[in-house]
Amino acid sequence: MATMLDAVVVGAGPNGLTAAVELARRGLSVEVFEAADAVGGGARTEELTLPGFRHDPCSAVHPLGVRSPAFTAMPLDRHGLEWVHPELPMAHPFPDGTAAVLARSVGETAASFGARDAGAYRRLVAPFRGRWDTLAADFLRTQWDGLPRDPVTYARFGLVAAQPAAVLARTRFRDEKARGLLAGLSAHGIAPLTGIGTGGMALMFALAAHECGWPVPRGGSQAIADALASYLRELGGTIHTGFEVKHLDDLPPARAFLFDTSPRALARIAGLGNAYPHFRDGPAVFKIDYALDGPVPWTAQPACRAGTVHIGPTYGEISAALHAAVHGDDPSVPFLITAQPTVADPTRAPAGKHTFWVYGHVPNGWQGDATDVIERQIERFAPGFRDLVLARATAGPPALAARNANYTGGDIAIGSVAGLRLLIRPKLARVPYATAHPAVFLCSSATPPGPGVHGMSGHHAARAVWRSLRKR
Repeated sequence: MATMLDAVVVGAGPNGLTAAVELARRGLSVEVFEAADAVGGGARTEELTLPGFRHDPCSAVHPLGVRSPAFTAMPLDRHGLEWVHPELPMAHPFPDGTAAVLARSVGETAASFGARDAGAYRRLVAPFRGRWDTLAADFLRTQWDGLPRDPVTYARFGLVAAQPAAVLARTRFRDEKARGLLAGLSAHGIAPLTGIGTGGMALMFALAAHECGWPVPRGGSQAIADALASYLRELGGTIHTGFEVKHLDDLPPARAFLFDTSPRALARIAGLGNAYPHFRDGPAVFKIDYALDGPVPWTAQPACRAGTVHIGPTYGEISAALHAAVHGDDPSVPFLITAQPTVADPTRAPAGKHTFWVYGHVPNGWQGDATDVIERQIERFAPGFRDLVLARATAGPPALAARNANYTGGDIAIGSVAGLRLLIRPKLARVPYATAHPAVFLCSSATPPGPGVHGMSGHHAARAVWRSLRKR
């Protein structure tokens, strides 16, 4: 008879691996089962275009990962994870050749907005400077799970964070540079800018830049998953790759099962039927990875030094692009989130060459080809970009879903974050990681605190499992 394990984890993405590590650190026996041939999930690195060009198929830049409360408690540097920082975390260029920037320095950031908004930005972020560790711990969790570590800062941030980005942009700022940059930060959530909480998302990303930077892992995002996997093995955990789980009976007996999957996949595998009737997929993205013959020829010089470049540029254009994706319209002038990892990490490409990462928002399940509209948008701010393209790898919603089963219809957030869905995910529950089956738990980014490579959904799910097992 097989020995009963303490915990089995399905899915070796950052959250699944984090959950496995958290349980193994407590002395539990843990095994992980991953359908793909390698660990990583949303943190993978592959040669998608040409030999020697290492691309991140999904996540690339990690402002919430570098000082994630989950990751900082682990010796991931000892297991090969090294963070590298570009000179500028993010640039937001405009057609006239100027740019707003999100710099490590609040002063440099504020100065890029112009005199009318510089003071307003300083006042916006001032109450939260130097409080990242407690702020991150308080907000990267289920909000009703216990008391905050710093109640005063928590309440003060919450008053701002609850506001829609639309309100925050129009009441705090007067000119397009600050408003556009704020809208671009909020757009990482792929939700309408009028939604509750979108202002908080923008503010959190801004504070992350000032306190932690927006770094990339040397060698690619795969380094995060590989470091977690290495640490798990050191703790005695076991990882099985190339093992697709279709039914709970496919797995060895265990006291608890954690799923780093979509809620519907968990319900199907665990036989829970329609356990998440109100769960909604979010909009999708159209992703392109480029091998370039040289650096991107930005007309705005700050963009040449930035690891991430937002291409909007105005609040109005960004809002319209998000509206189109949410309401099922074809992209015409997309808002683009781009990354140029080789600005900070030249190991990603042969000498003198570069990798470039970009996605634009499209409707869920969209089957069109956005390559042309994306490249026309890039050419607005980097004339001659197409002349540098050696090869490109495109992935629309169907390809993204085929590559990662969690990305239903191309939804990389694993569930809509519109309205209250960023907080109430995947459904309203006191313990959102638990299910109707007492031994089955959900640990993917479909649970709080949501999208991003920070491991916090896995961290909190593991805590829920630990509490459950102790009660038994």
